Amino acid sequence: MKSYFRALTIAGSDSGGGAGIQADLKTFSALGCFGMSAITALTAQNTRVVTAIFPVPPEFIGQQIDAVLSDIGTDAVKIGMLHSPEVIEMVARKLVQWNCSNIVLDPVMISKSGDKLLQSDAVQALKTILIPKTTIITPNLPEASVLLDRNVETLEDMTRAARDLTTFGCPNVLLKGGHLSHGNSCDFLYQKDTDTMTKLPGTRIDTPNSHGTGCTLSSAICANLAKGFGLKTAARNAKTYITCALMAGADYTTGKGHGPVNHFYDLWHEL
Repeated sequence: MKSYFRALTIAGSDSGGGAGIQADLKTFSALGCFGMSAITALTAQNTRVVTAIFPVPPEFIGQQIDAVLSDIGTDAVKIGMLHSPEVIEMVARKLVQWNCSNIVLDPVMISKSGDKLLQSDAVQALKTILIPKTTIITPNLPEASVLLDRNVETLEDMTRAARDLTTFGCPNVLLKGGHLSHGNSCDFLYQKDTDTMTKLPGTRIDTPNSHGTGCTLSSAICANLAKGFGLKTAARNAKTYITCALMAGADYTTGKGHGPVNHFYDLWHEL
């Protein structure tokens, strides 16, 4: 019997379908992986705003992870929205219990609409408890600024920040440059074990449809790792995927705010 490539997302649900669990599962499917989920929070949101967040109890999050990994298992894990220290502690404990590998952490803190998704006291737990157990973290510039407690705003800031972020215990950092104030969207992949800094240039896509880009990029890295690609190749493939998804979704209107990317650009064909 054949086996699927398996990818598990541990994240919040986006009722608007553009980010969170929904974006992760779409990405897994588009890239040829069997996707599974453990939902950490329910959000009432659309393309403009998050109107409510209903946290899932940590014990039930752990039960979801146990149910999936005790039966199906996984080849890689993507972690997104974790709203409280208690949830972070539970997820970290389960990663160790099930001896998970290829762990991608997207340290989600603020939604595209500017709504806060992470409690203030959870940042320290993220840095000390969870980040050391991950394979790679994928912060954007505002998230890197919070983690390092300093402004990260320029290309020069990015290269220093990518190195400094590994001091929290994760050996690899993909620092995303989508928030750069000018120029193209350049990311930096730093691999501490080899002291290698790889610049991943990208064309900045002029579109309001950028909801879920961070979720999509991190889950694309996860899917590529699940399929056996090395980290640098996984990051390059993921960068290509999100760029194409942004370009393909630029001409569509979904909602009245930040619309989603087109996750299935390579599978859906216009009539």
